[in-house]
Amino acid sequence: MAGGTFFDEMGGFDGSVRDGYKVLAKWLEQAPPDLLANRKAEAEHFFRRIGITFNVYGDDQGTERLIPFDLVPRILTSKEWQRLSRGLEQRVNALNAFIGDVYGEQRTIREGIVPEDLVMTNPCFRPEMTRFRPARDIYVQIAGIDIVRVDADTFYVLEDNARTPSGVSYMLENREAMLRLFPELFATMRIAPVDNYADALLSTLKSVAPVSAPADPTVVLLTPGQFNSAYYEHSFLADKMGIELVEGRDLFVRANVVYMRTTEGPRRVDVIYRRIDDEYLDPLAFNPTSMLGVPGLMSAYRAGNVTISNAVGTGVADDKAIYSYMPEIVKFFTDEEPILNNVPTWRCREPDALKYVLEHLDELVVKEVHGSGGYGMLVGPHATKAERQAFAAKIAASPDGFIAQPTLSLSTVPCFVESGLAPRHVDLRPYVLCGADGVRTVPGGLTRVALKQGSLVVNSSQGGGTKDTWVVE
Repeated sequence: MAGGTFFDEMGGFDGSVRDGYKVLAKWLEQAPPDLLANRKAEAEHFFRRIGITFNVYGDDQGTERLIPFDLVPRILTSKEWQRLSRGLEQRVNALNAFIGDVYGEQRTIREGIVPEDLVMTNPCFRPEMTRFRPARDIYVQIAGIDIVRVDADTFYVLEDNARTPSGVSYMLENREAMLRLFPELFATMRIAPVDNYADALLSTLKSVAPVSAPADPTVVLLTPGQFNSAYYEHSFLADKMGIELVEGRDLFVRANVVYMRTTEGPRRVDVIYRRIDDEYLDPLAFNPTSMLGVPGLMSAYRAGNVTISNAVGTGVADDKAIYSYMPEIVKFFTDEEPILNNVPTWRCREPDALKYVLEHLDELVVKEVHGSGGYGMLVGPHATKAERQAFAAKIAASPDGFIAQPTLSLSTVPCFVESGLAPRHVDLRPYVLCGADGVRTVPGGLTRVALKQGSLVVNSSQGGGTKDTWVVE
């Protein structure tokens, strides 16, 4: 690959093939011109046959789409992965400690680490969790930490996902597709497996069951139903773990114990892997109009008779304003410097930062504090003058609702597009499991790719796709 302005993970800045990519680069160089095109067609047929789709809310052209998949893998060396893995473990431990502190002693507030109003006015703060400790004192059992890279040695955390991180089904299906399409590469290269994720997830969930649970606790996956954007993933994971996929109507609470309706009568449930937002979990505790949740679930939870994973109220930690304080939070709870740094961030709630952001909108990426999925953001260098002016008015009207970051030179990885191989920007979402049996990271994670030339937005709802991620010796 030719060098360029951006760091290319195969070719660096100067175009010389980097460690980890040499076998793949040689294979691509020798591959017949039509081979990749044929295998791309095979991949599309594979994904269409298994029905791996996602829903786009508000899309007039249909609700379901195949997520675009790129054939060229993204490769990390085992040395790079070891550093990332250590940083992820440190960060997730700090996230768990912070959430426990927010709902407990609040030392981070008293000692000025995090402003009190950012916690207490946060829409994801749940007073119901105050002075309540979940089983094993673990709040975030499943985390998805978004990582970006700018050169050979520099990785940044872009975002913490501590509520219900999605996308792991794509990681697993991408690997299955690549095993079918490129068996010769897997035979040549030592690639860390990811297919044990479902077993590791189930083990993690069982490890955080209530103390009163039997030796083999009953775990279920709670879904909002088939019209949810990630329903495919819900059914996929339940099937892989060998557990029941349930909706709210399949569960009921009696005497602060959760039961599942079965053809053989009620069966006690010990752990609920929920894929429903807090607001809809229990109509008696939160939104009274919710038809998705289970009446009385919070009472059973607070009585210590069921574990909800991830815990209620974890969203307070993946707020983008709280994110900007994560370096201080990591130091406070681990007494260590962060292994993985944040992207430099301006908090628009601070007058000096607000002034700088409004004066440099053409250089910055501005995000809504509570936004997600690539929505509610401005990429200054790619926006028109009118768009920047309109966004400036929104920021000035509600500065507390925005943060800003520099427009990073995100790394690129070769992709197979209509014109052949070409670089496209990527990020990485590794998945971290945290249970009573320790913290473990899946080697690799989900690489998301901005398939539109020049785009920095990798979200599938915004035209992004995915790649398989290989960790190699």
